[in-house]
This record gives sequence, structure tokens and C-alpha cells, in this order.
Amino acid sequence: MHCAVLVFPGSNCDVDLYKAVLHLKGATVEYVWHKGTDLDRFDVILIPGGFTYGDYLRPGALAAVSPVIATVKKAAESGKLILGICNGFQILIEAGLLPGALLPNQNLQFICDVVPVKVAQSDSPFTSSYQLGDILRLPIAHSSGNYYCDEVTQKKLEVNGQIAFCFPTENNPNGSIAGITGLLNEQRNVLGMMPHPERAVKQWLGTSDGLGLFKSMIKHHIA
Repeated sequence: MHCAVLVFPGSNCDVDLYKAVLHLKGATVEYVWHKGTDLDRFDVILIPGGFTYGDYLRPGALAAVSPVIATVKKAAESGKLILGICNGFQILIEAGLLPGALLPNQNLQFICDVVPVKVAQSDSPFTSSYQLGDILRLPIAHSSGNYYCDEVTQKKLEVNGQIAFCFPTENNPNGSIAGITGLLNEQRNVLGMMPHPERAVKQWLGTSDGLGLFKSMIKHHIA
């Protein structure tokens, strides 16, 4: 499984993501600058967290019109796996690859913590190594992770099984509707999520619960 880690001005989790993949058996990885447009050699495209373009206008809004994102859209249409983490999730929404919006956190503060995250969908290329209902411990670090969509969209997401991860009802740190913090597209080859699995791949980091996500992608690729 050959992976691209996209790099934009203001990305700051690209190295974390690169190293998380680098040490996986069955995976290789390269950085790709945001002006690049050739992604044909990659099986998986990873969009890291950070503060692209300083979060001016809206988080992810300027990165969403970078040259590489036009190619990402074509890759998504072809069925390649696309994973956007934190700011990467914001970019996917701004690019129209996922529905809804990510608003400022309900408390209007930047939140940096390790929180419980529930696996709401285990039947996807990103989550097949987990069991439905598993509670993971994953880091979050964002100021605009409050997911919102209208009632019609929410119902569609629930019926289609597009909600991949959610915060438990009793522990929703940013106010997201239905606790949504990880979302699949209808074809289930695009995932956006606010928690950082790349920061949770070794026990010495405090939790290795993010490892299952990367193992799921490798398993999907081999299959």
C-alpha cells in the first residue's frame, strides 16, 4: 500500500502521519507538495492536520482549492482511499467530498485532549479492524471540530451507515451534532475525522488505539 501525505503551507501533522505509516508492515509513504497533480502511483491519499494557510477565511477553505485537491477528487471518484484528519477533514468538507460543516467548538476554545471515541461503523475500509461499539482513546486538537448538518442530511448519514466515529453522548467535547467526529462518503472510500489516529499508534504515546485504522486500510488493499 503506497501512501501520499499531502503537505500544504501551514500543515503541522504531516510528519506525524508520515512516521505513523512509515513503520507499518505492508505500507510505504511519500510526501506530496500541494502544487503536485500526479497521484497515480499512490493507493491511498492522506491529508494531515494543521492550520493550512493560517485558517484564513475558514479552516481548510483555501487548501480546498489547491491544485492537488482537484486530483484528489478524481482519485476519490476512481475508488482510491482518501483519509483526512482534523484540518484534513475540514479540507474534505470544503472541497465537497463530504457533506456538512465544521463549526467552531461549542465552548469557543481550542481543545487538546485524549478523549473516548466510539466506533459507529466497522464495515468500511478504514474501520474493519475494530468492532462495532468499541471505545477508543484518541487525541484531539482543534478549535473548529463541531460537526453540523441539517436534519435531512443527518438522517441520510445514519441510514447509509456513513457515521464512522462519534463521541459518546456523555462526553461530547466540541458540541458536534449526534457526537459525529468521523464521516464516510456514500462509497465509503473517503473518511474525514477530527481525532488523530496517527498520534495513537504506539503505546508509549499513551494509546495505540489509532493503529487499527491503518491496519484496516492495509487489509483492504491486500484484499
